[in-house]
Parts: sequence; structure tokens; C-alpha cells
Amino acid sequence: MSARRSRITPEREAELHEAVLDLLREVGYEALTMDAVAARTKSSKATLYRQWGSKPELVAKALRCTQPVSLREIDTGTLRGDFARMVAHSDDAQMAKDTALMRGLAHAVHESPELHRALRDLLVDPEINGLQAMLRRAVERGEVRPDCPALDFVPHMLIGAFIALPLIEDRSVDRAFLTQFIDAVVFPALGV
Repeated sequence: MSARRSRITPEREAELHEAVLDLLREVGYEALTMDAVAARTKSSKATLYRQWGSKPELVAKALRCTQPVSLREIDTGTLRGDFARMVAHSDDAQMAKDTALMRGLAHAVHESPELHRALRDLLVDPEINGLQAMLRRAVERGEVRPDCPALDFVPHMLIGAFIALPLIEDRSVDRAFLTQFIDAVVFPALGV
């Protein structure tokens, strides 16, 4: 896919992303249309398609903009410090909103290969790559054994927590739960 030339300011882009997320919460992915986004944001469909190319890409980038910090940017010098910084950068209200959105997108992902690909390319893979870089640094520092079998499953553990908690306890993940989960599940699995 070719890079698109941005003709909008970062502030305007943030407004557009927020409008997309609001519409997504209101009507769901299947009913979300570029026409509705254009009407809500007082922009043309041509601008939306020029900037984002497709509805799946627009949704994935809108979700990406809610991330407080890229995991790749976190490097405190220790794995515990990195995870603590990750949790500290999290926002309880945003995590609740994101959990509800992701739950709503779960069905759409199975129905739309384009959405699945966009979410993987723009949201999931960059964060998994950042997490893997964080874990590699921990191995290089000697904090985690290089042959630790749990290394490959840390993303699964974390994503699983975000899916399981609402299902089991009917509540969204927050910083307190995330801290407890990392201390009780992730670190012991890694031998930290």
C-alpha cells in the first residue's frame, strides 16, 4: 500500500479518529459507513479515502491513536520497570472504552478479512513487536532465561486478560487488575 500524503493537521486527525470511535460505539462496525463519518466530521468522503484508504484502515488507525505510548518506546532498564511504565501510561477509562470496542469488533473481525488485516498490521503487530523487544532486552540483561518457554506466550497472556476479565467478572481491565495480573501470572511464568 502506498503512503498517503497527509493534508490534515494532527489536531484534525485526532478529531476524525474520535468521531470514528464514537460512531463505532453507537452503531457498531457493520453499520459504520464512510458517509456517516464524513457527515459527522463535516469532511468529504474523498478526503477520508485519500487519508485512510478504507473503512478497516480508518477504524484500525482510530483505535491505534487511543494507545497512550508505544511499547517499543518503553525502556527503563528492567523488565519490572518496563511493565510498571506500561501500566502507568494506561488509562482506566480508555481501557474500558477500548475493551468494549474490541468486544464489539470481535465478530466483525471474523466476517471481514480486511478489518482483521488492518487491525493486525496497524494495531496488534506493532504492539506485539514492541513487547517482544522489551522481552528481548530482559533476556539480554539476564532477567529472563533465553530458553524460558513462556516468552512466546506473553502476548497471549496479556490479550487473554483483556478478553477473560469482562467475560468472567463482567468488568473491564484497569491498572490495578493489570498490575496484579502481571505480578501473579506474567512475571512468575517468566521466572522474574
